[in-house]
Amino acid sequence: MPPDSQAVVLIAIAVAVLAPVTLSLTWSRTRGRWRVPIRATGVLACAVTAAAAGMFWVNRQVEAYTTWARVFGSNAEATAASPDAHDDGALPVTMTLPGGGRVVTLTVAGPASQITMPMYAYLPPGYDAHPAMRYPVIEAFHGAPGGPLFWVTKLAAPAILDREITAGKMAPTVVLFPYQTPDPALDTECTNIVGGPQAETYLTEDVPAFAASHLHVRTDPGSWGLIGFSAGAYCASDLLLRHPAQYAAAASLAGYPNPGIHVGNGYEHTTYNELWRLTHLPQPAVALYLACGTGDKYALRGAKTIAKLAHAPLSLSTAYVDGGGHNSETWRAMEAPAFHWLSTWLGQPFTVASTPTSTSPSTAPSTSTSPSTAPSTAPTAK
Repeated sequence: MPPDSQAVVLIAIAVAVLAPVTLSLTWSRTRGRWRVPIRATGVLACAVTAAAAGMFWVNRQVEAYTTWARVFGSNAEATAASPDAHDDGALPVTMTLPGGGRVVTLTVAGPASQITMPMYAYLPPGYDAHPAMRYPVIEAFHGAPGGPLFWVTKLAAPAILDREITAGKMAPTVVLFPYQTPDPALDTECTNIVGGPQAETYLTEDVPAFAASHLHVRTDPGSWGLIGFSAGAYCASDLLLRHPAQYAAAASLAGYPNPGIHVGNGYEHTTYNELWRLTHLPQPAVALYLACGTGDKYALRGAKTIAKLAHAPLSLSTAYVDGGGHNSETWRAMEAPAFHWLSTWLGQPFTVASTPTSTSPSTAPSTSTSPSTAPSTAPTAK
């Protein structure tokens, strides 16, 4: 039973209920010098089991710890998920979808960041049948606390992607769901922390390099995008502004313009602060989509402030959910439109001239879609 399963939550709740019942039955039966330590131990057990039940319930909601190995700080599940561990070269399947897409589990060992973590990848319908096809890519970031499985389970992103692609509302796209921190207790907000995890390097260098080597993806300029919710929304917009040569567009769902952590060199007040960047640095020729609920005051204030600062060549689009708050229901309402918007900027899959002998994609054509040549259906700046 994984730590985020319903069975574990129910067991934790049962133990939390049993502890005070047991304490009440033994309270008056203890005598002598053992009375005080036994009662104190019983009270402590009640507090610990109640806290544990609450933490297991929260973990089930946010999918932060999906394996017992991760609970104890190990990435053992990453080794098992590695495509290199499968002699036939097949990717280990996590989920096969009725619409034809599937979710696979991978391991990204980052030489640049020195971080190794699991990653989930959505492969669109027809991916296996067309090995010469090269697909645009979206990196999807989760909130904090949380993990990438929140996209897969609570937000049902694979099913939504299957539906939208099958209906022709978005181009077939590979979507990556990476972890953003090697330590679930440490929120990196996708930054390079001084003396700590180099999450930005991992997500912008190691993940793209891994995808280019192991998946059928486009690597030309303008073929990669970003999306995220809550803390992951900050990641998406911030990494877009910081790496315009790697990413063409980003969709922020209920994000904010500045990190809530200390990076260690003060950059949280300057280059990691989007308001500072938009005010003091040249704005890149990329496209940014900001969406939030009108009831999410913090995200709404951030979106409107960014909208006032943004100007060409940065293209900005905004969307608001009437009355929506900072919750999964609102994020799910914003999800499909955001994927549609990203798809208009990232272009279509293309077929290489000949099927390569390995999984590494060949060089992409020079006529790819980029922010400066985005299709006419792309949203214009507001």
